[in-house]
Amino acid sequence: MSTQHQVNQQQYQDKSQAYLNSTVHAQGVEFAKMQHLIQSHQFKTVLDLGCGGGHVSYQIAPFTREVTAYDLTPSMVELVAQQAKQKGLNNVIAQQGAAESLPFADQRFDCVITRYSAHHWQNVAQAMAEIRRVLAPQGKVIIVDILGHSNPVMDTFFQSIETIRDPSHVRNYSLQEWMRFAECAGFRVESVEKQYLDLEFKSWTARMQTPEYAIQTIRYLQKKASDQTQQYYRIQADGSFSSEVLYMVLSASCG
Repeated sequence: MSTQHQVNQQQYQDKSQAYLNSTVHAQGVEFAKMQHLIQSHQFKTVLDLGCGGGHVSYQIAPFTREVTAYDLTPSMVELVAQQAKQKGLNNVIAQQGAAESLPFADQRFDCVITRYSAHHWQNVAQAMAEIRRVLAPQGKVIIVDILGHSNPVMDTFFQSIETIRDPSHVRNYSLQEWMRFAECAGFRVESVEKQYLDLEFKSWTARMQTPEYAIQTIRYLQKKASDQTQQYYRIQADGSFSSEVLYMVLSASCG
């Protein structure tokens, strides 16, 4: 029997290059916001939690003293270490491990950033508690992830196509769920923004090497979805669609 961590590692072990080359992951308006926050607070130590192909690390490394790029999948960690060296980013340290058990001292980081990773975590509440533990008293947390929907019909549809495409998917959480996670872990929500992410169907499935039978199942679900669901996710004739993305900034609550 496999644990969720093992499923994630198996699913992503041979896909590090695809995620490095992914324009969806390499681009985003959120990078400028991250850079501004780090610069304005003069943060010196940053944790890129669930770093994947390392795009957050590459973007913020010039603006801070040290970045720890941390991911569950060994091949991702190896790739980020290689890329950082090639880019001359000597302040990027790559390390392997799980979000639910961070191998770092208390109050180790001025800032923790996680981007498009939390929907793979097997225990978000535990991971958030760990983030709170390693965050410095005046530190900030930035969470960027695809949002789930509070409407059960839309939520079931979206979680289904995500899991069929990628069996390591756990859940896209709604804004209400994220607010609860933050509060329970002892964070104060400083700001919440939403943006849309356009996903081109062919590259979205190719990135995960989704088999043809699974692709056809996703297309079936898209075509059978209600008009409301199709309109909300902006589903196009070729299967391409858009999803809502959360950009949330947290700080440690007092007391």
